[in-house]
Amino acid sequence: MSHTHVAGSIHADVASAAPAWLRLPDDVNTLLPELWSKNVAKDGNGELTIGGLTVSQIADEVGTAAYVLDEDDLRQRARDYASAFDGWGVYYAGKSLLCKAVARWVTEEGLGLDVCTGGELAVALAAGVDPARIGLHGNNKSVEEITRALEVGVGRIIVDSDDEITRLIELSEQLDKHPRLMVRVTTGVEAHTHEYISTAHEDQKFGFSIAGGQAAAALRRIHDHPRLQLVGIHSHIGSQIFDADGFEVATRRTLRLHAAFAEETGVELPELDLGGGFGIAYTSQDTPSTPQQLAEALNKIIAAECATLGVAVPHLSIEPGRSISGPSAFALYTVGTVKQVLLDGGASRLYVAVDGGMSDNIRTALYAAEYSATLASRRSDAGPALSRVVGKHCEGGDILVRDEFLPSDIRPGDLIAVPGAGAYSRSMASNYNHVPRPPMVSVRDGRISTLIRRESIDDLLALDVG
Repeated sequence: MSHTHVAGSIHADVASAAPAWLRLPDDVNTLLPELWSKNVAKDGNGELTIGGLTVSQIADEVGTAAYVLDEDDLRQRARDYASAFDGWGVYYAGKSLLCKAVARWVTEEGLGLDVCTGGELAVALAAGVDPARIGLHGNNKSVEEITRALEVGVGRIIVDSDDEITRLIELSEQLDKHPRLMVRVTTGVEAHTHEYISTAHEDQKFGFSIAGGQAAAALRRIHDHPRLQLVGIHSHIGSQIFDADGFEVATRRTLRLHAAFAEETGVELPELDLGGGFGIAYTSQDTPSTPQQLAEALNKIIAAECATLGVAVPHLSIEPGRSISGPSAFALYTVGTVKQVLLDGGASRLYVAVDGGMSDNIRTALYAAEYSATLASRRSDAGPALSRVVGKHCEGGDILVRDEFLPSDIRPGDLIAVPGAGAYSRSMASNYNHVPRPPMVSVRDGRISTLIRRESIDDLLALDVG
């Protein structure tokens, strides 16, 4: 049943129109700390601050839309992984967010760097990262990408197909190299994520199937070739994973392959990589594990399985990306228009349009990903209104935040901040509708540093040579 609220239809049945996990807030100005970087807070005026600066100061200096990164927070998250996974190799997954500054920061904090294209490799090298600390992924590495990796001496290449093995053999002979290789396998474990980011079930593009025998064949082929150094097995089961449960079955199957190879060849491979995919909190419904919790669970799983199989524990590695970069940044937007839309049953929703959209964060449109938002430039004493933050693009699916309670007096000129923007926002950004991509700036100790400058219309026209 619908009820009319005394304050007007904007407040009618807002809870019933919202998803079950989204709770009506007692105070619409309150931040959920688990969604934000450690140096983000609201001041006495209700304005969002980061590293000693208000978002108004940041917007005045760099404009909006913008990605705002907390350098101290990202560095701390990298250190947390290095500490929790002591004795492991920890490779930051550059695909989540990569620029020269971030590449330097994570390696300065003791991590290696995982890249998956020639472009990502070029950024890592331009940042001065030691090639020996770089791993190269990719399901369709070109001859040019493999050649560059061999020439600079990347520490390991994760092999994904028989065609790639053939290319590696030919190129290593031409260049007189002996590359260190890992074989990526699919374990048949489907992590509880969106279909497009779940990567260990059989019907997908990555890796060699364990169940189908292709993984064992790839291991033997590399092992038998004098030019190639087989160092281990690589497994990755998906993204936005909150605990170690999915890793248990995948690790068991991967270690059984490891043990079977040892029995056949007499060689226990020295390394095992369990991939990444560790999740973060985008909304109040998300409950990710800490690095320490993950490390304890994975060490227990691996120790037990190696003991059962009678093999030594190999040198282990993981590849966190989102869980390091994601919470360390938020996206900052300016409200352009506010529109009240009546819903069935007498409720309504505010459509809050900002100066960005699916070109700077495609995940909501692509994965139906959920995000949160807050009014960032002031405190409001108005009641909560069920809202949807949308972009400026010519698409009905141009949604940034599908469901959120924002103050009912939100208006043009207000600033809105969306947490969790450090992972896969900038790295998946586009120029749809010829909108230039936003800048990435970092804040530390009251100082703003531009990591990636804002694109301009001149940048777009410079590529158009027709």
